[in-house]
Amino acid sequence: MDPAVGTAPGRARTDEEAALARTAPAPDAVIRTRLDAVRGRLLLLARDLHAHPETAFAEHHAADALTRLLADAGFAVERGTAGLATAFTATAGPADADLTVGLCLEYDALPDLGHACGHNLIAAAGAGAAIALAAAADDLRVRVKALGTPAEEGGGGKILMLDAGAFDDVSCAMMVHPGPADDFGGTSRASQGVAAEYRGRAAHAAVAPHDGVNAADACVVAQTALALLRQQLPDGVRMHGIVTHGGDRTNIIPARSRMSWQLRADTLDELEALWPRVRACFEAGAVATGCELTLTEPAAAYADLRQDAWLGDTYARHVRALGRAPEPAVSLGASTDMGNISQVLPAIHPTIGLACRARPHTTEFAGMTTGEQADRAVADAALALALTAADLAADPDQRARVTAAHRARAGR
Repeated sequence: MDPAVGTAPGRARTDEEAALARTAPAPDAVIRTRLDAVRGRLLLLARDLHAHPETAFAEHHAADALTRLLADAGFAVERGTAGLATAFTATAGPADADLTVGLCLEYDALPDLGHACGHNLIAAAGAGAAIALAAAADDLRVRVKALGTPAEEGGGGKILMLDAGAFDDVSCAMMVHPGPADDFGGTSRASQGVAAEYRGRAAHAAVAPHDGVNAADACVVAQTALALLRQQLPDGVRMHGIVTHGGDRTNIIPARSRMSWQLRADTLDELEALWPRVRACFEAGAVATGCELTLTEPAAAYADLRQDAWLGDTYARHVRALGRAPEPAVSLGASTDMGNISQVLPAIHPTIGLACRARPHTTEFAGMTTGEQADRAVADAALALALTAADLAADPDQRARVTAAHRARAGR
């Protein structure tokens, strides 16, 4: 395919096509014009989502607003992807294109903190990139697919959508994430959640404590063992958890207790090697107190992120042209279900800076995800993503690399 004129390989251009190729605006000009036209709606969308934060798998307002915007822009929208009420896909561009660019839209918020991770900006920027790229899709011979991916903060919406086949037709996937400053490249930590429930026996805490089996004590023992284990863990491993239920009244020996923990390591293999030692700590609580223990994994493990170097470098070039100064990253520190996507197909997850000192998952950062810097981040990220995709479509070697990998994946 000749991306510049939209003709198939081996077919000569007609006189009419040649004339159009000489007079039609370049794809980047088309992308910029379309993004300028929709900019106002994107900024309103980001602020609206900020004002209506919704947690994992409950993002109904966000899904409605995003699908309405994309449908108005001419996308074919399908709701309920992978059986998830707040997931969706929206497609535009030639159905027979060999290259499909996926834009991942996150929009879940954090309990009590709202959009303290800036997913309102991720959603608006991703939607803007998809709409702008779609304006040049015919010329570039590229199909555009926006994927509404719920529950990144807990639940792994992308993993569920990946397993259900929502990414099967996607050649590469892109998104941006807000942060204090701009960066690109780098990896993230693999992550696994675990829930522990102890079941003991209730008793009157003053009259007959000896008749009880204290489930709250089991949590104390397990937490103590986990705290001692930290000294023997490799660099880069993190463990953090909370007690979600420790009893009902002070004068009743707790019959049930629950904890939620998260384990992080550089890779999934390291997590797997760590797990037997962590499990033994939870089991110690049960052995010491006589409680019964149930361990469950509330969601699939998040894999470490592997960003595509060419796409990352291209994105960085475009944000530099917008007056930003992105730095190459080594590790993002946190975890994301985009890691699972990146291990299957070429992907990027750069950071768009908000020029602040606040860090994500804080009240201060939630305040930064709306306002002037947030507006600029949405507009800059949307343009940089769209132009990165356009460069991929127009570069014969890189297009061939990505589409060949896609065909090989489909064959497997």
